[in-house]
Amino acid sequence: MGVMERVKTPAVKQRAAKAAPVELPLDSILQGDCIEMMRSLPAASIDMIFADPPYNLQLGGDLHRPDGSQVDAVNDEWDKFDSLATYDRFTHAWLKEAKRILKPGGSIWVIGSYHNIFRVGAALQDQGYWILNDIVWRKANPMPNFKGTRFTNAHETLIWASMGEKARYTFNYRAMKTLNDELQMRSDWLIPICGGQERLKKGGTKVHPTQKPEALLYRILLACSNPGDVVLDPFFGTGTTGAVAKRLGRHFIGIEREDDYIAAALERIEMALPLDESAVKTMMAPQAATRVAFGMLVSDGLIAPGTLLTDAKRRWKAKVRVDGSLDCEGQPAGSIHKVGAGVQGAPSCNGWTFWHVDNGKELRVIDAVRQDWLLTNEA
Repeated sequence: MGVMERVKTPAVKQRAAKAAPVELPLDSILQGDCIEMMRSLPAASIDMIFADPPYNLQLGGDLHRPDGSQVDAVNDEWDKFDSLATYDRFTHAWLKEAKRILKPGGSIWVIGSYHNIFRVGAALQDQGYWILNDIVWRKANPMPNFKGTRFTNAHETLIWASMGEKARYTFNYRAMKTLNDELQMRSDWLIPICGGQERLKKGGTKVHPTQKPEALLYRILLACSNPGDVVLDPFFGTGTTGAVAKRLGRHFIGIEREDDYIAAALERIEMALPLDESAVKTMMAPQAATRVAFGMLVSDGLIAPGTLLTDAKRRWKAKVRVDGSLDCEGQPAGSIHKVGAGVQGAPSCNGWTFWHVDNGKELRVIDAVRQDWLLTNEA
């Protein structure tokens, strides 16, 4: 069954707080409290969880830029807790339900800031999870510290954990290495914050104050899930997890309370186009080492998986896969350099200058796209 057939338009479902366990509501949004909604799901039924829980920022007063304009801060009711003890009880409760519904070989990702991530890490260990990595998401374009009283907060932390010390879990090491052009993927990820057309707005105002970039979820889902897996997001927000899951051929279940967020998520996921099956396939064989990460252009959306590349004379065509490798008829799948050399029968090839994006009207060398990325992400 193709990805187009497998992933359907999500639905919003409301369940009674004490509803009996039911079959998995795939590709749907459950509206309600995350703990109660997770209790309605069968045990050991979820392959992976991505959670972006409230950070408990407890901001006091407004934050203004030097020009006097107000910063869009997180001051929503869903981020407010009476005390750290209340927040800890909430964290333990949802992590307990998350562990019940995860499969024995499942894993969980939780993202947070310095306000909450250390408490979340302790709760994960208290609940019997085994921490595999902490990932630093280094923001290429963080908001400055306008008051000049602290270091600029330029990163958030993700914790990746398995079900226990001896538990098996999914880690697509080869796909991560290919995405990073044959260098081991490190635990510090430089990814821009959500902005531009990706940032959802209504009436000129952000729909959600902490919308995560799709490039971040793209990397996580590619690393720790497989096509057809079920990914749960208990704090669904505007549906970043659902949109990326649909693109990558994964099933999703979202849980969200707020009507406005659900409406935005439904519209967003409806617009997300699933990738062709061949584009979703990831590299499993060793590749020749390269120096520049073509995979970054793919994961950051500058060159979409499924894009056709061609040489300057349009003699050969290759399709971009989800991990940055190329699929070209008559050639083993591989990097832009390896496939370029293969079609020419040459010992080597500079894929950056050989391959071009073909939009049907004109060609653009992919090295120019790389330069766009460098300009956009210049520190």
